[in-house]
Amino acid sequence: MFREEQHSNAVHRFRIDCTSLCRCGRMNNSKCDIAHKRRRPARIIRCVYVVGFMDLFGVSMIIPLLSHHVKSLGASPTVAGIVGSTYGVLQLFSSTVVGSWSDVVGRRYSLLTCLLLSAFGYGLLGLSTSIALFVLARIPVGLFKHSLSICRALLSDLVSEKERPLVMGHFNAASSVGFILGPVVGGYLTEHEGGFYLSSFACAAIFLLNAGLVWMLPWSETLNHRIDANANSKSKPRKSYDELKNSVQQNCSDKNHVRHTNASAVRSRTNGAWSWRDMSVVQPAWRQLTSVWIRIRMVASSDMWDVFLVRLLMAVSIMLYYSNFSLAMEERFQLKPKVTGYLISYSSMLGALAGCLVGPVTHLYGNNMSALLLHSTALTCTLIFLYATAPNVWQVLLTSTFFAISTTIGRTCITDLELQRGGAQASGTLIGAGQSVTAVGRVLAPLLSGLAQEVSPCGPPSLGVVLGLLAVGLLFVRTPKWDSKTQVKDKSPKQWGENHSK
Repeated sequence: MFREEQHSNAVHRFRIDCTSLCRCGRMNNSKCDIAHKRRRPARIIRCVYVVGFMDLFGVSMIIPLLSHHVKSLGASPTVAGIVGSTYGVLQLFSSTVVGSWSDVVGRRYSLLTCLLLSAFGYGLLGLSTSIALFVLARIPVGLFKHSLSICRALLSDLVSEKERPLVMGHFNAASSVGFILGPVVGGYLTEHEGGFYLSSFACAAIFLLNAGLVWMLPWSETLNHRIDANANSKSKPRKSYDELKNSVQQNCSDKNHVRHTNASAVRSRTNGAWSWRDMSVVQPAWRQLTSVWIRIRMVASSDMWDVFLVRLLMAVSIMLYYSNFSLAMEERFQLKPKVTGYLISYSSMLGALAGCLVGPVTHLYGNNMSALLLHSTALTCTLIFLYATAPNVWQVLLTSTFFAISTTIGRTCITDLELQRGGAQASGTLIGAGQSVTAVGRVLAPLLSGLAQEVSPCGPPSLGVVLGLLAVGLLFVRTPKWDSKTQVKDKSPKQWGENHSK
């Protein structure tokens, strides 16, 4: 008890010293950044990495087995295709809603709900002995399998804008490692009798373990850090200490929709106390729905169509690259499926490792995410073209090497730009909207791939090159406008500080 009081007093004194120095202008930006890094809750960030790893580890145990299992239940190829599209259609409509809901009720409650209902869906999948039960099991997963999006929104809440690409890159790397290892374990379990059902129950158990980990996370760190992060935000003008304190408390209340208005509730949050009742779950359902609708409408009416269009074009382009990869390798170079599998695994491992390169590359670009996105998109488009025109397997191997790196960096860039343009107050809504756009790409890509493949085995990647060029052209036109808006945001705090000093 004494240690906890001593620690809270030390943190409180450190926070007051830092804010007072920043207010009086005696601490430069670099020192503020150092103080901000010291307060970064590294422990909870590492726990979120584990959650992402376990999430994709469990999911990837099931994904390769779904098509085979639904066919074993007696489904025709057409029915199997319709059943397989159930998940994508549900994700299309639920991504933005669940993401916005996480902004309303808080990350903890929404993440726990998604993990528990996903575990229920995968457990029900382990009992699916008919096509109807299989479809029923996919419904809760399709509606609530948004744990990764909420984790990204949580990380966005915890770190500063400069640190966000680095942390997001590490999170993507950890998740990708789980996606690589999962099929190995799933394939091993499938060799036993009732292997699919065993894999489904194992996946459900992993999601239950994830929910337990989320429950035990030190959520008090997130609230304390959120106050400090909002106070040091560059996207808003500097205010006096009292105004800043009030606005930060209001921002925290908006993010978690904590509806306590008495002074004791504010003091408990400032001291780091956190209880389940602090969350806005108790508010009426109609109020939650109204808040969700307001956030979605704000994103829909914002000037972010260009960012989402770039995401859609590149998502479809990348999916076209992978859509007939195995078949194209067999028809063009007579590669055996085993060798093609090795090539895909090699590319996946590079993609996981590339997540660790996002931070250094972002630092090299001076945190200019729009320029980095433009260059990574142009590189991705070039690599798809080289793959479509490759005369031998060695050129395919070379393009696969750099393709994994460029797509990983581009994916992190587009997410960071969405958060920059839309603001951190609706990070869950923005990330969910981005996932909905990607879900649209999942619906369009198989259709476009089938039509392009009627022309040539190189048809899908060739069409991907065209879409990639459209994305590059759009970035050339819109990037100067993004930069001008960013410069205006960066100048406003300085201008306010100069006027305040005068």
